[in-house]
Amino acid sequence: MKKILLVFGIFFMLIANAKEIKGENMQNQKEIYLAGGCFWGMEGYFKKIPGILQTDVGYANGKTSQTSYQELSKSDHAETLKIKFDENVISLIEILAHYFRIIDPISINKQGNDIGRQYRSGIYYTDESMKKYIIDFINQEQRKYQEKIAVEVQKLENFILAEDYHQDYLDKNPSGYCHINLSLSSKPLYAGKFKKPSQDEIKNSLSELQYNVTQYKQTEVPFSSKFDKFNKKGIYVDIVTKQPLFSSKDKFDAGCGWPSFSKPITTDVIKYNEDLTHGMQRTEVSSKLGNSHLGHVFDDGIKEKGGLRYCINGASLEFIPVEKMKDMGYEDYILYVE
Repeated sequence: MKKILLVFGIFFMLIANAKEIKGENMQNQKEIYLAGGCFWGMEGYFKKIPGILQTDVGYANGKTSQTSYQELSKSDHAETLKIKFDENVISLIEILAHYFRIIDPISINKQGNDIGRQYRSGIYYTDESMKKYIIDFINQEQRKYQEKIAVEVQKLENFILAEDYHQDYLDKNPSGYCHINLSLSSKPLYAGKFKKPSQDEIKNSLSELQYNVTQYKQTEVPFSSKFDKFNKKGIYVDIVTKQPLFSSKDKFDAGCGWPSFSKPITTDVIKYNEDLTHGMQRTEVSSKLGNSHLGHVFDDGIKEKGGLRYCINGASLEFIPVEKMKDMGYEDYILYVE
């Protein structure tokens, strides 16, 4: 019973966009520093994203080891948001996708109405292993622009916490200045790329098993799915909407007879519901866009990966191999697999 209550507690907090996820040995804490104009809006946006554990605003990569808001023009620091995140919940790639969503990546020393070197855009890392992913992500984004992306990528040289009144500024001043549309945080990252078909289209496109599982919450026979002992590199998409739900990077063999994953591919694609059927208390997972029944989530997964096990019906999924992702329109998701 304690384990079941822990699962509900975890996911109710996720749905509420909580900043901290409870549970011993559940977190894999990482940090990244993002400069994207006025840090009030940057912090206001990222505080709303699941998996973000802590945010602080400050001044990064200037010429001096100390500075203040009044001295930025001399010290050449950038207004920067420090993010601590749980990599078992949200990936660095998803964080970067959010970042590029709310900045103008080709703008030089300007974001929104703010102009000056202190408002330049930049990604600063402390973990050297992150550099490759950051560069690969920017190279992928560069294909969308004719102009050169102006986001600087550097190892963090220094970071000075900003004055107290800057911390959580929009919480203290809800009507304060913000150059970012904070409502974007509640909308899917890749909105518009996928849609739910009509009920007739769904019925005509699925097998009887796929239809009964996704639409009527039936469960396939254990060990019957071709995806149970399946280890190819790629993404698993909703059989109904074709929206990516899981990455092969997060798949593991739980020995339960159904495909298992440690987390969704992004934090915005899964819906959680209390399930009291069959005399049990469980947390059902379904696709948020298609409302397709997928399976259930349990807390008996791999501890080092967060301890969760998304136990998914293979009949709810379609697999796209990594070598076909670009041609099939899934190029933005390749880095979630690599």
